[in-house]
Amino acid sequence: MDIEKTIREYLPQVIHMSLATTKNNKPWVCEVHFAYDDALNLYFRSLASRRHSQEIAENPSVAGNIIKQHSLEEYPLGVYFEGMAEMMQPGDELDKAAKLIKERLHITADILADALTDGGHKFYKITVDSWYVFGKLDGQKVQKYQLEWHEHKGS
Repeated sequence: MDIEKTIREYLPQVIHMSLATTKNNKPWVCEVHFAYDDALNLYFRSLASRRHSQEIAENPSVAGNIIKQHSLEEYPLGVYFEGMAEMMQPGDELDKAAKLIKERLHITADILADALTDGGHKFYKITVDSWYVFGKLDGQKVQKYQLEWHEHKGS
Protein backbone atom coordinates (compact mmCIF):
# COMPACT_ATOMS: atom_id res chain seq x y z
CA MET A 1 0.00 0.00 0.00
CA ASP A 2 1.42 3.40 -1.00
CA ILE A 3 0.61 5.79 1.86
CA GLU A 4 2.49 8.69 0.25
CA LYS A 5 0.45 8.27 -2.96
CA THR A 6 -2.77 8.27 -0.94
CA ILE A 7 -1.73 11.52 0.78
CA ARG A 8 -0.74 13.18 -2.50
CA GLU A 9 -4.07 12.23 -4.07
CA TYR A 10 -6.06 13.37 -1.03
CA LEU A 11 -4.53 16.83 -0.38
CA PRO A 12 -5.87 18.49 -3.57
CA GLN A 13 -9.43 17.57 -2.51
CA VAL A 14 -9.48 19.69 0.66
CA ILE A 15 -8.59 23.38 1.11
CA HIS A 16 -8.71 23.69 4.90
CA MET A 17 -7.02 21.91 7.76
CA SER A 18 -7.46 21.75 11.50
CA LEU A 19 -4.29 22.95 13.19
CA ALA A 20 -3.47 22.12 16.82
CA THR A 21 -1.09 24.17 18.96
CA THR A 22 -0.38 24.20 22.69
CA LYS A 23 0.62 26.61 25.43
CA ASN A 24 1.26 25.55 29.01
CA ASN A 25 -0.10 22.07 28.23
CA LYS A 26 -3.42 23.52 27.04
CA PRO A 27 -4.34 22.53 23.49
CA TRP A 28 -5.94 24.79 20.91
CA VAL A 29 -7.40 23.89 17.50
CA CYS A 30 -8.25 26.22 14.64
CA GLU A 31 -9.10 25.95 10.95
CA VAL A 32 -6.85 27.47 8.29
CA HIS A 33 -6.79 27.33 4.50
CA PHE A 34 -3.59 25.71 3.28
CA ALA A 35 -1.34 25.00 0.33
CA TYR A 36 1.50 22.52 -0.04
CA ASP A 37 4.59 21.93 -2.14
CA ASP A 38 6.10 18.86 -3.78
CA ALA A 39 8.04 18.07 -0.59
CA LEU A 40 4.69 18.04 1.28
CA ASN A 41 5.49 21.11 3.35
CA LEU A 42 2.27 22.88 4.36
CA TYR A 43 1.75 26.65 4.10
CA PHE A 44 -0.93 28.94 5.50
CA ARG A 45 -1.48 32.63 6.25
CA SER A 46 -2.60 34.14 9.51
CA LEU A 47 -2.36 37.26 11.59
CA ALA A 48 0.48 37.22 14.10
CA SER A 49 -2.02 38.30 16.76
CA ARG A 50 -4.08 35.09 16.48
CA ARG A 51 -3.85 32.60 19.32
CA HIS A 52 -2.39 29.82 17.15
CA SER A 53 0.23 32.20 15.73
CA GLN A 54 1.30 33.32 19.20
CA GLU A 55 1.48 29.71 20.39
CA ILE A 56 3.61 28.71 17.38
CA ALA A 57 6.03 31.52 18.29
CA GLU A 58 6.45 29.94 21.75
CA ASN A 59 6.18 26.27 20.80
CA PRO A 60 6.60 25.34 17.12
CA SER A 61 5.39 21.73 17.57
CA VAL A 62 2.04 21.34 15.85
CA ALA A 63 -0.33 18.62 14.72
CA GLY A 64 -3.37 18.64 12.53
CA ASN A 65 -5.71 16.89 10.21
CA ILE A 66 -7.10 17.36 6.73
CA ILE A 67 -10.50 15.76 6.33
CA LYS A 68 -13.34 15.88 3.82
CA GLN A 69 -16.85 15.70 5.17
CA HIS A 70 -18.46 12.31 4.70
CA SER A 71 -21.91 10.88 5.28
CA LEU A 72 -22.77 8.35 7.97
CA GLU A 73 -22.89 5.66 5.29
CA GLU A 74 -19.32 6.32 4.15
CA TYR A 75 -16.15 5.09 5.79
CA PRO A 76 -14.07 7.97 7.13
CA LEU A 77 -10.83 8.88 5.41
CA GLY A 78 -8.48 11.51 6.71
CA VAL A 79 -4.90 12.69 6.62
CA TYR A 80 -3.14 13.65 9.84
CA PHE A 81 0.28 15.16 10.48
CA GLU A 82 2.81 16.17 13.12
CA GLY A 83 5.53 18.70 12.52
CA MET A 84 7.21 22.00 13.22
CA ALA A 85 5.67 25.34 12.26
CA GLU A 86 7.39 28.67 11.79
CA MET A 87 6.50 32.15 10.67
CA MET A 88 8.32 32.74 7.41
CA GLN A 89 10.60 35.75 7.18
CA PRO A 90 11.62 37.75 4.09
CA GLY A 91 14.01 35.59 2.13
CA ASP A 92 12.46 32.34 3.45
CA GLU A 93 10.90 31.42 0.11
CA LEU A 94 8.02 33.85 0.68
CA ASP A 95 7.52 34.20 -3.07
CA LYS A 96 7.08 30.44 -3.38
CA ALA A 97 4.61 30.29 -0.48
CA ALA A 98 2.61 33.24 -1.84
CA LYS A 99 2.42 31.67 -5.30
CA LEU A 100 1.27 28.31 -3.94
CA ILE A 101 -1.42 29.87 -1.76
CA LYS A 102 -2.65 32.28 -4.44
CA GLU A 103 -2.97 29.53 -7.05
CA ARG A 104 -4.59 26.97 -4.75
CA LEU A 105 -7.09 29.38 -3.17
CA HIS A 106 -7.70 31.52 -6.30
CA ILE A 107 -6.58 34.73 -4.59
CA THR A 108 -5.97 37.76 -6.80
CA ALA A 109 -4.84 40.23 -4.12
CA ASP A 110 -1.14 40.93 -3.49
CA ILE A 111 -0.79 38.75 -0.39
CA LEU A 112 2.99 39.03 -0.43
CA ALA A 113 2.85 42.82 -0.06
CA ASP A 114 0.26 42.37 2.72
CA ALA A 115 2.59 39.98 4.57
CA LEU A 116 5.34 42.60 4.62
CA THR A 117 3.16 45.15 6.45
CA ASP A 118 3.10 45.25 10.25
CA GLY A 119 -0.54 44.19 10.57
CA GLY A 120 -0.69 41.94 7.53
CA HIS A 121 -1.32 38.23 7.28
CA LYS A 122 2.00 36.43 7.76
CA PHE A 123 3.03 33.23 6.01
CA TYR A 124 3.65 30.07 8.01
CA LYS A 125 5.40 26.89 6.96
CA ILE A 126 4.88 23.50 8.56
CA THR A 127 7.68 21.02 8.03
CA VAL A 128 5.99 17.66 8.53
CA ASP A 129 7.78 14.93 10.49
CA SER A 130 5.10 12.24 10.28
CA TRP A 131 2.03 11.73 8.12
CA TYR A 132 -0.85 9.41 8.97
CA VAL A 133 -3.82 8.21 6.97
CA PHE A 134 -6.89 6.90 8.76
CA GLY A 135 -9.33 4.94 6.68
CA LYS A 136 -10.26 1.68 5.05
CA LEU A 137 -7.40 1.58 2.55
CA ASP A 138 -6.89 -2.17 2.50
CA GLY A 139 -10.58 -2.85 1.84
CA GLN A 140 -10.82 -4.87 5.05
CA LYS A 141 -11.02 -2.56 8.08
CA VAL A 142 -10.64 1.06 9.12
CA GLN A 143 -7.19 1.63 10.58
CA LYS A 144 -4.35 4.13 10.90
CA TYR A 145 -1.37 3.98 8.54
CA GLN A 146 1.82 5.92 9.28
CA LEU A 147 4.38 7.40 6.93
CA GLU A 148 7.54 8.49 8.80
CA TRP A 149 8.10 11.46 6.55
CA HIS A 150 11.34 12.84 8.01
CA GLU A 151 12.93 9.42 7.52
CA HIS A 152 11.26 8.94 4.15
CA LYS A 153 12.53 12.23 2.71
CA GLY A 154 16.11 11.30 3.48
CA SER A 155 15.98 7.96 1.64
